[in-house]
Amino acid sequence: MDAQGWDARYAAAEMVWSAEPNRFVAEEFGGLPPGRALDLAAGEGRNALWLAGLGWDVTAVDFSAAGVERGRRLAAERSLDVEFVVADVTAWTPPEDGFDAVVVAYLHLPPDEMAAVLGTAAAALRPGGVLVFVGHDRTNITDGVGGPQDPDVLHTPEKVTGALPGLTIQRAERVRRPVEVDGETRDAIDTLVRAVRSPLG
Repeated sequence: MDAQGWDARYAAAEMVWSAEPNRFVAEEFGGLPPGRALDLAAGEGRNALWLAGLGWDVTAVDFSAAGVERGRRLAAERSLDVEFVVADVTAWTPPEDGFDAVVVAYLHLPPDEMAAVLGTAAAALRPGGVLVFVGHDRTNITDGVGGPQDPDVLHTPEKVTGALPGLTIQRAERVRRPVEVDGETRDAIDTLVRAVRSPLG
């Protein structure tokens, strides 16, 4: 879906995503001391807003002007300071070594574009910085529920870690995420990766 498609989707609903952070993002960042964070393909900003609430200095980037506007409104309502940027993450270049944390959550692109974004995300990390990636896993088509149905834009732990040059992989696995479908709880299957840039020295 392009930016106009996402604009229409955000305009049609009060909240497309939960107001809460992604459960895996919360698990991985919950115990870290606040620093400077980057949320790529942030949508309405649920993860960015959560991090800001913990004291992080957050930049959130998404190509949907409607999603970004909603994120700005939510930040204002909660008295949170988040820098929201309307930009396509496949073309936007963050400062290198500029962030203590980078979040990439549920971004699904053709393989070459996805690898380029992950390389950019890795380069944006300062020494000691943490990258957390979560997205629909390729096995979700047959064994899970929801998400894109095109295997070319779905993830595997191996594909994601292979696109993170220079980072130390601390976690790379498939994880199950309970979701409610037609009144029943079923599991979606995600790829989850946590990686860190080695400290200097």
